[in-house]
Amino acid sequence: MKLFLKEHIPLIIIYITQLVLILFVFWLDGYRDFSIGLYAAILSGCLFIGYMIYRYLTHRTFYKLLEEPDTSMDEIFEPGSRAPLAESLKLLLKSQYRQYQNGLHHYQNKLKNHIQFINQWVHQMKTPLSVIHLMIQDEDEPRFTAIGDELDRMKKGLDMVLYTARLDEFEHDFYVEMLQLEKVVRSVTSSQKRLFIRNRVFPSVDVDPSLIIASDEKWLSFAITQIVTNGVRYTTGDNQKIFFRGFKKNSNVVLEIEDEGVGIPKSDLPRVFDPYFTGENGRNFQESTGMGLFLVKQICDNLGHKVEVESTVTKGTTIRIIF
Repeated sequence: MKLFLKEHIPLIIIYITQLVLILFVFWLDGYRDFSIGLYAAILSGCLFIGYMIYRYLTHRTFYKLLEEPDTSMDEIFEPGSRAPLAESLKLLLKSQYRQYQNGLHHYQNKLKNHIQFINQWVHQMKTPLSVIHLMIQDEDEPRFTAIGDELDRMKKGLDMVLYTARLDEFEHDFYVEMLQLEKVVRSVTSSQKRLFIRNRVFPSVDVDPSLIIASDEKWLSFAITQIVTNGVRYTTGDNQKIFFRGFKKNSNVVLEIEDEGVGIPKSDLPRVFDPYFTGENGRNFQESTGMGLFLVKQICDNLGHKVEVESTVTKGTTIRIIF
């Protein structure tokens, strides 16, 4: 109703102006019978009010849709007002919406093809990396050790690309099962032994073997690996540790991963899960991408786990996954 009145305010003003003007012209011409003039004004006003009521009733659905910007497209296309203006606007919206849907499907197909290409490319790149790793695994010279370290970095980078590309279709690529938490943690620490040795950081696992969780082993292992990689990256001293603690708290199983690194400044803590956010530490450690904790948060959210972070500068960071 408000929109209808706002739109017709100029028409109402023009009507009143022309009515006064006509009565004034008749008055100048000598027709000064007040009752006749009043009767003419009332008759004209009734006709105008009747026209306004008719127009509002025929356009009521149309104005109601315009006053509710959150209306869904299905509601807009429902049968309603048969007024020419409303019908023309619906036809225009249908045409625009059809073009929007076609464009959306086009870009969805392009994105799907791009993700498929990324997946294939990553798998193709993993094959030569595995071959090179097999070729140097029995070599003890320092240069081969350095090559192995760089191969690990490349493998982690490819895994990050692969898991990032798959994140949008997470529901098609996960399998929930009952897992022994200690087994998952030890599997991750074993796969990252070269990273620990290279940086002189050592894992300390204190996880109750009886703790059983419902999760996807592949995605969870990747998330824990990202946390471990961050913990090692921001640990600058030698012979320091990363602590893995698993325990039950109320009805939840909790996994704590604590490092003895540089810690995260308090001002950066609210944004550590934002994509590409590297913060103050990212400017001091050039290998930071800002994607590790973002992926951890996204994976945990999709798996139904909660992730928390606590940190003190110069003392270390604790990341807690609550199952």
